[in-house]
Amino acid sequence: MFEFNPEKHYPKETESRVVIRFQDCDPLQHLNNAKYFDYFFNAREDQVPKLYGLEMIDMIQKYKAAWVVYNHNISYVRPARVGEWIRIMSRLLWYNNNTVVLEYYMTDDSKKELKTLLWTTMRYVTIKEGKSTDHTGGVLDFLKATSENLDISDISISERVKTLKQKLAEG
Repeated sequence: MFEFNPEKHYPKETESRVVIRFQDCDPLQHLNNAKYFDYFFNAREDQVPKLYGLEMIDMIQKYKAAWVVYNHNISYVRPARVGEWIRIMSRLLWYNNNTVVLEYYMTDDSKKELKTLLWTTMRYVTIKEGKSTDHTGGVLDFLKATSENLDISDISISERVKTLKQKLAEG
């Protein structure tokens, strides 16, 4: 379970290095559009316990609530190809009392070329009733410690693509 430690530095971004698998690709040897989601979600699921000492299932069981997806916004910039090593980064971009926005992006192995950007918006809901509920306790501590908490109200995903591409080009 996540225990906030004010002396500890919590990285805001996770990173994984993975290879694009043949079975996940289309006949053009590009990663299938639907498979990007699997790669993104699996990378974050692998990294969160390592970086923060948190298994999401423990938090779900303790607080009897979980996040459910209600929006994806994805921009495919460059294809990921079969056999290619890629990097997947994720971060908690923004949150409020009952909603979070996670940002995932994929680059080539050298982190110079942006391939895909995904924003996933999720609502925090009770397990039993499926009703929206507020982030509290350790959940709120986790969000505060790990979030960029950027004001994204005036940022479009296409603007974010441009920003990330520029950041990657600058190294």
